Order: sequence, then structure tokens, then C-alpha cells
Amino acid sequence: MDLKQLKVYKDFNTTKYLFELNDGNGIETVCIRRRTGVTICVSTQVGCAVRCAFCLSGQHGLIRNLTETEIVQQVFSVKEHINRIVFMGIGEPLHNYSSLLNSIHILRDRDGLNFPTEGITISTVGPIAGLRKLREEHLKIQLVLSLHATTQSVRNRLIPGMRHNKIEDTVKAVLSYSERHNRKITIAYLLLPGINDSIADKKHLFQWFRDENVRINLFPLNKTIGHYPFATQTQLRNFKKDLENAGLDVAIREARGKNIQAACGQLAIVRTTLCSKHWGC
Repeated sequence: MDLKQLKVYKDFNTTKYLFELNDGNGIETVCIRRRTGVTICVSTQVGCAVRCAFCLSGQHGLIRNLTETEIVQQVFSVKEHINRIVFMGIGEPLHNYSSLLNSIHILRDRDGLNFPTEGITISTVGPIAGLRKLREEHLKIQLVLSLHATTQSVRNRLIPGMRHNKIEDTVKAVLSYSERHNRKITIAYLLLPGINDSIADKKHLFQWFRDENVRINLFPLNKTIGHYPFATQTQLRNFKKDLENAGLDVAIREARGKNIQAACGQLAIVRTTLCSKHWGC
């Protein structure tokens, strides 16, 4: 067995699992219960090379990729009945492309879990080479682009691991995927007052995504690392209203699992040999 369950943390609608890998590294997997069923948030790497400024997952950089077996076993090792799989845990999925695609094929196999393609989502910061490869796959999976900025300078600051990918090319690549597969793309946008909420930011979003098959999901910052401003509900609603008035499809997403450090940006890796000190295992 490639995974060993060490610890389970529970909130009223969220469960976080700490799994130990064969090499002593630990990863986290999250299940979120909604009215429509249970979503599992799956990790694809130990650590992350992208090092988003507001995310704990990449605080120590990339340790290694997970194998397809380690990815799939996260789905089989949780206790909940899953109806949606989201590759949105620790790691950048498209940086572990081969294992990611192999795991999806295994999960979809009719002699295995026979999981429907419609229920699988990849969340990515948008490495362009990976997006272009994914476009050519015969997989009509759902896609989320974590954008979080409308200028290269701000995106370089927030997502330093993507500084060699031009933001305009990233947007073009994700829209090309949408057109090729006739899929509505989700743009994840972490609203940071004074950083990415200007009139110019709104104009960029409008110019890129008007008349496109796109939904913009606005997020407030969860408490993680770094020193960034938290958007109030009023700021989120006002930003949403301005974009909607411009004709965009926009939603405000509620964070789940903050009380157990299971929300976006809060998942972390751990050497399980130190588990008793840091996790109370």
C-alpha cells in the first residue's frame, strides 16, 4: 500500500486526511460535503514548485511528483461516497502530467471505478505547455484556471513559478481549450484589495472574457502565509456587481474547511517522522 492514513480532521462539512507515503512524506486530501454530494480534493505532488505567495503547499518547494497509484489511492482511501473529483490539492497537476492523465484513465476505466468524466476537474495555474497538451487530449474534463491577476507584474508577484508564462498567452490557451472541447471554463480569482481589484483589472477581465464560455469565481483570502489584505464581503459583492454589469458570469465562492486548515492555500506537506511533534499523531 502506497498510502497510510495517519490522521483525520473533521469540520461540520469538511474532512481532511493526512496520508503517509512510502518514503515518509505526508500529503493531505480533503473531502467537502455539499447538497449535491461529496467532492474530493486530490493532491498530485509532494510540495509545489509554483510557490504561490499565499499558499502553504509550496512553502518548501517541490519534493517530488506523486505516482498515478498514489493519486488514485487517495480516492479509494477516503470513507465518503465521492461524486466529484477535483485535482486541486497539493501541487500543480499539469507539472505531473503523465501521472495525472494516467490516474484519470484509471478512475474512468469501466472495469474500475467507472467515474464519469463530467465529474472530474483539473485546477491549474496554467503552465502553457501543459494547457496545450491537455487541449489535444480526448478528455472533456472540467478546467479551472487560477488567474488571480490581470497584469504580468502582479501575477509574477503572486505566482512566481509562472513568471516565464505570459499572462495573455495563458488566457488564450485556456480559452482555446474551452472552444476545442465546448466546455465552460472557470477562472479562479483571489480578490486582494489594492492589488488586483482596480478599474484597470476589471477592464482586463471584461476584455478577455466577455462573450466567452467562462465563469469567474471570486475568492476571499484564507489565513495562510504572507501579508496580504483580506477582501470584505462588501468588496467581493461590489467587484462581482461591476463585472456582472459588464456582462460577465460571476460567483462568490465560500471557503470550506478553514477551521481545520483545509481551505484553498492551507494544505501542507509534512515529514511524517515529525508527525507527533507537528500534528499530534
